[in-house]
Amino acid sequence: MASRTQTFPILAPYLKAQTSTSLFLLTSVLGASTNWLLLRFLSTALANHDSISQGDVENPVDESRKIVFVSFLRDWTFWRDGAKRLGLDLSRAIQQGRLIYVDGLSGLFLPQSGDKAELPRYGEEKVTVLKDARLEELEKTILRAVQSLEGDVLLMIDGLDFLLAATEIEAQDLEDVLYTLREHVYNTVISLSADAPLIQSPTTQVEIQHAAFVVSLAHQAKVVMSLRLLDTGAARDISGVLRITKGSSLVDEEVTNGHEELEEREVLYFVQGDGGVRIFERGA
Repeated sequence: MASRTQTFPILAPYLKAQTSTSLFLLTSVLGASTNWLLLRFLSTALANHDSISQGDVENPVDESRKIVFVSFLRDWTFWRDGAKRLGLDLSRAIQQGRLIYVDGLSGLFLPQSGDKAELPRYGEEKVTVLKDARLEELEKTILRAVQSLEGDVLLMIDGLDFLLAATEIEAQDLEDVLYTLREHVYNTVISLSADAPLIQSPTTQVEIQHAAFVVSLAHQAKVVMSLRLLDTGAARDISGVLRITKGSSLVDEEVTNGHEELEEREVLYFVQGDGGVRIFERGA
């Protein structure tokens, strides 16, 4: 099980490229979810800490690094169980004060008053549940979580673009809130949908707002990791394609530094039934 939590050699240089104020953008399409990739970012931050506590000090990490993980598409149980299959104990990370999980799915659109508003119950696990879709409340709740942690904070947000489709929030307003949040954390990882109808030929107001939001973040990102299905159709032992490209901020850094820091590449991946993932070059 421990082998599943290790960083993939192909991904290692990119995961290590998370520097102060950097933004990593993960994009998905229908049938090619970023779930496994988000879990690998969690693995990089948490699994190494666990190995150090067990006596493995070959690759020490900064124990002050904390995580605020916000998900608008999946609940706490989904992420907890998915991480467990990789040997990661998110419940323990919460108890240690290294992780705060913000549930943006279960309570966001429940009635604000009355008997019908029943929030999810997670037992003794401390999970913050968003109860208000207004931007100012979202900002306050996430900022409160960030500021309650000591040390550098990694902010991970899954499905932030959901708010553009489910509310009347506009892309620029959402981007302003994200900018404020990024000012209070060490670095940020965000997953968004990038299906062709939403990006290539937007016609409705929702599609136009979505395209503007994704394109703007892609320009701000240091690295963009895009998942898509095979162009040739489904394959039994290939789930999809992972393309890693440089964002505008990394290109600017390389111009300033005078050397290339990361290589753009495209690889294949296969998500196994037990949660394990194999990443390999074409033809391997």
